[in-house]
Amino acid sequence: MMKAVSIIEPGGAEVLKLVEKPKPVPKEGEVLIKIKAAGVNRPDIAQRKGRYPAPPDAPADIPGLEVSGVIEEIGEGVPSDFQGKEICALMSGGGYAEYACAPWQQCLPVPEGISLEEAASLPETFFTVWNNVFDIANFQKGETVLVHGGSSGIGVTAIQMVKAMGGKVIITAGSDEKCRACLEFGADLAINYKTQDFEQEIKNSTLSQGVDIVLDMIGGDYTPKNIRIVNPHGRIVMINAMKGKNAEVDLIQIMKKRLVLTGSTLRPQSIEYKGKIADKLKEYIWPLFPLNLKPVIFKTFPLQNASEAHNMMESSVHIGKLLLINP
Repeated sequence: MMKAVSIIEPGGAEVLKLVEKPKPVPKEGEVLIKIKAAGVNRPDIAQRKGRYPAPPDAPADIPGLEVSGVIEEIGEGVPSDFQGKEICALMSGGGYAEYACAPWQQCLPVPEGISLEEAASLPETFFTVWNNVFDIANFQKGETVLVHGGSSGIGVTAIQMVKAMGGKVIITAGSDEKCRACLEFGADLAINYKTQDFEQEIKNSTLSQGVDIVLDMIGGDYTPKNIRIVNPHGRIVMINAMKGKNAEVDLIQIMKKRLVLTGSTLRPQSIEYKGKIADKLKEYIWPLFPLNLKPVIFKTFPLQNASEAHNMMESSVHIGKLLLINP
């Protein structure tokens, strides 16, 4: 048996309870991970509220999309040298626990200069940013990327990755403190959306006549502004819709500028799809640790305090990642 955080019923953070569960057994192509730490992400909150059910290959009641730890057991078909490795892994769920299984293709070594605990903060955001900015939006060196939610886990990862790969970054965030932090992480321009109009600030900035890529987790009324400030041949990539799934879209502007308005979700994608992202991260991004990239961890919580971590995430006071730690 093992300890795990279970969603007892859909609801607020108080529905997360530490329970005893059977220790999972790795299937073909999977590894069993003795978990050191697990990242907390907004899809976990959506799952807790009953709005984002786990896929068939993940536990229905245990959230958690990223972990770090040691591979304790390997299933059939897994390369033998994975046994005993310290890794971080992207998973479809089940990370809020002492043990979990993941496909071996979605496991990455702990980057140089990064602790095993810190590594739990990497998979979900690094996979997401690579998939959306570099694969889907086809980022090119020298381009300018606007990142909404710049102080989130996704945001601080996007800032560092784009800068490391030769781009410029503009971010929006909800306080002057968060904006200052994003500038320290490498952003070229930080806009407080509560006191400034990001569309006007970007138009007024000498940094750029516009932006080439928008990474947007906000949606709603941000969408028409994104369309107006993006350059010809620009790409707007949606990864969430926190202000609403419906938006006004000026089709004429999309046609005139030859824009791409697209988006993605990572969790439902195939193991092969995620494995290809892992390969690219290992080749292009992992060597940039620790000089050009670093984990940004705001606070850690014991596994049994998962409800506190969820409350903090929903308050949006954090800058960077929240982690749950096993003893």
